[in-house]
Amino acid sequence: MPQAIWNGHVIADTSDFEEVEGNVYFPPAALKREFFEDSTHTSVCGWKGTANYYHVVVAGKRNDNAAWYYAAPKPAAANITGYVAFWKGVTIKR
Repeated sequence: MPQAIWNGHVIADTSDFEEVEGNVYFPPAALKREFFEDSTHTSVCGWKGTANYYHVVVAGKRNDNAAWYYAAPKPAAANITGYVAFWKGVTIKR
């Protein structure tokens, strides 16, 4: 069961996930919402579409834009609609 860990805390865990380009995408229900803040940052992937971001906040430390998701991806990435992936020091344990 994959877990996302940052600053010593599990911030997401699930047995239901998608893997795309080496990234584990967690379903929205897998997130421990108390560790996430909305971000206004976006980026664009040529085949997935526009990504939105969350800041990860744990024990008073904030990791800006450390989680991303595609709210309305292009058809080729429909399987990860709303699913969240991580970077910027967030560890994925399997």
